[in-house]
Amino acid sequence: MRKKIRKVINIPEKTQLEVELVNELPKITVNGPLGSIEKNFKIRGLDIKKEDNNLIIEKAAATKKDRKMIGTIVSHVANMIAGVNNNFEYKLQICSIHFPISIKIDTEKNLFIIKNFLGENKERAVKLLPGVDVSVKGEIITLKGHDKEIVAQCAADIETATKIKAKDRRVFQDGIFIISKAGKKV
Repeated sequence: MRKKIRKVINIPEKTQLEVELVNELPKITVNGPLGSIEKNFKIRGLDIKKEDNNLIIEKAAATKKDRKMIGTIVSHVANMIAGVNNNFEYKLQICSIHFPISIKIDTEKNLFIIKNFLGENKERAVKLLPGVDVSVKGEIITLKGHDKEIVAQCAADIETATKIKAKDRRVFQDGIFIISKAGKKV
């Protein structure tokens, strides 16, 4: 059964939000005290408009798929608004049982370099995405940025770079693991 769905997102005072159509697809830009985030949504048929300090997303006769897409857009826009007002922070921990792991951040090439992982001579490198600030204090690596998707992707890339293959995971517990996600403990 098709129903009319209308979702309203409140825009805070210090935040500016713009909606424009590019090739009939919505493009939402959010500006705030910490920066700007721009996102293109590949969704047709939804009415997305800005009225006063609210973003309104609606569809007259929404199917189940339309309801899911509206929920997705609402979540993305809420994360964009939260990101330009407060940074997202991910924390990772270095766990080295057999060989001490050393970390180097190459700011010129924008690389996160992992040395001596499981005694390997070859360095493992992870490309850092623009807009992510990385700091290392002891065994804790902190990633900060205003775009949640980019910060989360960098954290996942670093964790994946130290994934152990062809060895018993119960014995070889070395690696870099996410311990805190954007305010949530793992």
